[in-house]
Amino acid sequence: MPNMSAAASVRYALALDLVDDPAHIEAYEEAHRNVWPEVLQHLRVHGVLGMEIYRLGTRLFMVMEVDPDRYDPARMARAAAENPAIVRWETWMWTYQLPTPWTPAGEKWVPMQRIFDFDAR
Repeated sequence: MPNMSAAASVRYALALDLVDDPAHIEAYEEAHRNVWPEVLQHLRVHGVLGMEIYRLGTRLFMVMEVDPDRYDPARMARAAAENPAIVRWETWMWTYQLPTPWTPAGEKWVPMQRIFDFDAR
């Protein structure tokens, strides 16, 4: 579920799992220390303003801030499917990733439900 932040961006919280193998986890983290420029450009062009990924064991948690006037997940997915560099990156990343037990078939990163908002109290 997207959340509005103070800067009128929209924040998404997403989850995904990793293969339970220390070598795979290290390789995944290494890849994210050296994200390809084409991937970063793809994110920026499609309105991603910021992104952080956290890990606990094999569970990943992503926080993504987007410009609601530019970000369209369906358009971004179509563009990704037509960009050979993004297809290569996503195919490579999928060798380390697994859907969570709650991920619908055919999906990858899934939105998490916000259950608390400090600013709303």
